Amino acid sequence: MNTVTDVLTAARQQISRETEPNRFVDLLVCGQVPKERLGRLAGELYSLVGSDRRSFAMLASRFPSPPARDLYLTMVEGEEEALRLLLDFAAELGMGEQELRDYEPQPMAQAYPVCLSQSAQFGSSSDIALGLLANARESGEIYSCVADALISRYGFQEPAVAHFRFFADTPQSLLDQAAATVESGLADGDDPAAAVRCARIVHSLESQFWNCLARDLAF
Repeated sequence: MNTVTDVLTAARQQISRETEPNRFVDLLVCGQVPKERLGRLAGELYSLVGSDRRSFAMLASRFPSPPARDLYLTMVEGEEEALRLLLDFAAELGMGEQELRDYEPQPMAQAYPVCLSQSAQFGSSSDIALGLLANARESGEIYSCVADALISRYGFQEPAVAHFRFFADTPQSLLDQAAATVESGLADGDDPAAAVRCARIVHSLESQFWNCLARDLAF
């Protein structure tokens, strides 16, 4: 596995073998998620986005040369925008930022940002970049489904679901930066097997995030 194509293909193959149903989104699409659980979604996302923003900032600091620096700084800016948009979603639920700060997250729902934080501290420049490339399409589809369901089943308007629309469509320019970062990292000696492993774990823990929100809900 010496090229971006090689590691991306390997990551996607592993991910495809481990994909499981997303119970929370399935329930949301059917209108069976209680509104109070939407408040939990806002609280969990507030913790997640804040953590990811710090993780990407650390990656930009650890890898201060392009293309990695440019990728991770762009991702910091993206998380800042996502956080701003999340406040609009929370406001529709009657939640202010102080309530989001006070929310006590579920440990397993936050396993995903903890994984990113660990990789930001100890991983290579390629790890999270490959995770983005390998998971962007599926993750985007999930966020798109959430936005559509919030509108069709729960009566939200588009401005309130802009946070989910933001993550539903990963810009090609960002994917190009991620591919360049993986290519550069591999050329500098990054372990391709470790990058594939990171992409697989990121996928699994993102699934865990959503399924934690469905815990104790009947289908």
